[in-house]
Amino acid sequence: MNIHEYQAKALFEKYGVPVPKGAAATKSEEFVTALSQLPEGPTMVKSQIHAGGRGKGTFTDGFKGGVKFCKTKQEAKDLAGKMLGNTLVTLQTGPAGRKVQTVYFTVASDIKKEYYLAILLDRATSRPVIVASTEGGVEIEKVAHETPEKIAKVFVDPAYGLADFQVRDLIFKLGLTGNEAKNAGKLIRNLYAMFWETDAAMVEVNPLITTPTGEVLALDAKVSFDDNALFRHPEIVALRDFNEEDPKEIEASKHALSYIALDGNIACLVNGAGLAMSTMDIIKHYGGTPANFLDVGGGASREQVVAAFKIILGDQNVKGILVNIFGGIMDCNVIAQGIVDAVKEVGLKLPLVVRLEGNNVAAGKETLAKSGLKLVSGDSMADAAQKIVKLVAA
Repeated sequence: MNIHEYQAKALFEKYGVPVPKGAAATKSEEFVTALSQLPEGPTMVKSQIHAGGRGKGTFTDGFKGGVKFCKTKQEAKDLAGKMLGNTLVTLQTGPAGRKVQTVYFTVASDIKKEYYLAILLDRATSRPVIVASTEGGVEIEKVAHETPEKIAKVFVDPAYGLADFQVRDLIFKLGLTGNEAKNAGKLIRNLYAMFWETDAAMVEVNPLITTPTGEVLALDAKVSFDDNALFRHPEIVALRDFNEEDPKEIEASKHALSYIALDGNIACLVNGAGLAMSTMDIIKHYGGTPANFLDVGGGASREQVVAAFKIILGDQNVKGILVNIFGGIMDCNVIAQGIVDAVKEVGLKLPLVVRLEGNNVAAGKETLAKSGLKLVSGDSMADAAQKIVKLVAA
């Protein structure tokens, strides 16, 4: 789950991570109140969407930049009016862009130098890793590719926690001394505490800055959380912005279904993430384009299958459906009955190919055969994929 910058900075402040003073607004009438919380002078106004590259983005009306420096609060108020309610297009949003429904005003900081700092889970070592660089404010992927020596990594033992020598190592590699080093050390420790205690998947600060007076501030904040741990953090779940998510993905989460919308026209209903990935691959192999990733899990109920069909049909781009089920824990007959009920309930008119294998498959195939539904049976993954691609292309 992702949250907005202004929400992330509120968490930072709770954990003692210094940030520039700021205030958010969701309506133009709130601009004056939000700005009144800031001192007069240079002010930043930032569009709040779940996507990077906001500063280089362009609004659909031609207005450029979702992050603006303003000399006065009045100028910030005027520019916020051009952002709020407008659609911002960045490299990460795709051509459709995202509608800006919140703007964030912050004090413009006097920057001495910019750095990069992030904490995330390293899958290879199963440990949190802190990534830092002296090259902040730019694309870290470009730095990693062109000048990897400028990136420092510290792997944290989850049983022991972040050690003092590791903090000192990071500070040394960033070239910080004096008050800057002291302040950076405190910030890194507090940021790691937040990462660990909130079950965050990633915490990124780009840029982390030093000021001429020796302060170290998180100028930006990007935070995402492990969905599997959200049950422990109702206060974080409350930060979820449904306006930033695909309605179909929201509906899927209500039924404990793993769903991600894609750009194709062949919908997939599969049990198991690995099989779902393989199903999408084989559709592409035979010339089709998957419309979604949809994993109903290892023990889906009839009700979940019905819900999955309804979600699939909520995508107007879908021209055909491939159901690919391998029954291990899953009972193929439960899936088959769910398919029958779903097709009858929604009045499916699109091509449907079903491939069942595994636990109780004979009963499942019999249920489908006796249903009277107009569907095509696939004898294998390859056979099923070829059939649905052919039917959609017809």
